[in-house]
Amino acid sequence: MSERGEVNLAGAKQSKGVWLVKVPKYLAQQWDKATEKGEVGKISIGTKQGKSQVCFSLNEELTALGAVGEKDGPLQVPRDHPFTMNSVGGQTLAVFSLGVRDEISLEGMVVHKAECRPVVTDNYMKLKKVQMKESLKPQRLSQQLERAITTAFKPVANHNFNVEYEKKKKSEGKMVRAERQVVLDMLFAAFEKHQYYNIKDLVDITKQPVTYLKEIMRDIGTYNSKGAHKSTWELKPEYRHYQSADEGEDMQTA
Repeated sequence: MSERGEVNLAGAKQSKGVWLVKVPKYLAQQWDKATEKGEVGKISIGTKQGKSQVCFSLNEELTALGAVGEKDGPLQVPRDHPFTMNSVGGQTLAVFSLGVRDEISLEGMVVHKAECRPVVTDNYMKLKKVQMKESLKPQRLSQQLERAITTAFKPVANHNFNVEYEKKKKSEGKMVRAERQVVLDMLFAAFEKHQYYNIKDLVDITKQPVTYLKEIMRDIGTYNSKGAHKSTWELKPEYRHYQSADEGEDMQTA
């Protein structure tokens, strides 16, 4: 919510109570077929033996499910759906709406939780049977070909990183191992400027293979696996031709 901006909490002052209702999947799909009026059904609230009874009745024009029943004929979804009322259970739940301009508004606080269940009829059992058959169908099927495919398909697109790698390879060429002393001179010159380097920077400076460069650095350097300079190399004390500012101050003080 914070990414979309402020939230309109005007609904909190109205103390509007809303119901949180769980509905079957097929019922939600039928609601999407409603006309521009948006009327999908009616809710009736009554009492029986001192208990509240709530029932949702789907519009008759939305009951047709289409030619899904195969030989049994077109199926129809149940019209009547009684509510099973549940308590909120001490939870604090709210309902928000998202406007056209990504405006978030508080619609109200949840005062009742309910589950919308259909009346079990023969037509409903047929519907469940069809749904179970559909869920058991494999998503991928193997198909036997009448003749072998002889056409060879080659990729026509090349990834950007492949293009850049080929350009770099042509411009720099294959890295060839230089003499050890030549590489040492380049490394010592680099470490005169900076104390810490990662292996990638050293490869760019010396133009040497990584394995060969690491082999030399293990002899003259130390790898920092933790700390402020993690994943970097520095020279061993006996190979350093410089001293830090702190060491210089200590020598002058002494």
